[in-house]
Amino acid sequence: MDLSNSNTANNLSEAFAGESMANRKYLFFAEVTRQLGMSELSKLFRETANQETEHAFAHFRLMHPELVVGDVASLTEEQKKAIAARCLELAIEGETYEYTIMYPGFAEQARADRDGKAVVEFEAQQAESREHAGIFRKAAHNFGLLTHIENHHAQQYTEALQALEGVKASPKAASSDPATQKWICRQCSMIYDPTEGDPDSGIAPGTPFAAIPEDWHCPICGASKKTFVPYEEVIAA
Repeated sequence: MDLSNSNTANNLSEAFAGESMANRKYLFFAEVTRQLGMSELSKLFRETANQETEHAFAHFRLMHPELVVGDVASLTEEQKKAIAARCLELAIEGETYEYTIMYPGFAEQARADRDGKAVVEFEAQQAESREHAGIFRKAAHNFGLLTHIENHHAQQYTEALQALEGVKASPKAASSDPATQKWICRQCSMIYDPTEGDPDSGIAPGTPFAAIPEDWHCPICGASKKTFVPYEEVIAA
């Protein structure tokens, strides 16, 4: 169903927001009534909150059909990673909006209204959203790194199979150009590519491995820089 440029798309977004808000409110009410000793009422609020979650999920599936997982067994690893990456993209988008636009604007309005408590709350939420966006961005980056790692593993298994079948191994060598020479972590097989760098760790694209600070660590497993060795690739014919 194509919902692009339609009023229905906007309505689904509003419905999703409404159901999501209802879920949070009812869970809050459930906690309040639990503290008041009204267990049956608390149970009612919690059950209704769960139903609101299902309603919100139904709306979100229509908004983002690319995230609907049908037969998991039929998905390739690349397809699974693509779905997970899309989830992270949406999470980053939401958290970035919160800390760059929503909460700063709310805090500014609270200052104008001289509401000190609200200012503190909004600024705290702004900082937390920035942290969340960073975490999601880091996770998305790691998915990209893991793609290279899994490709390396696949190559290793392919070479092992070829050796078992008596196929002569292709010659390999590490690049002699620091600008393109890749390095691989002996602990987790993370591959550092100088053309990509490691922006999440403050290493800009185009940074040769030798120029990376000695206190840098593998972004996947945390191993030290000295754990890395030159990565050898098949020499092009």
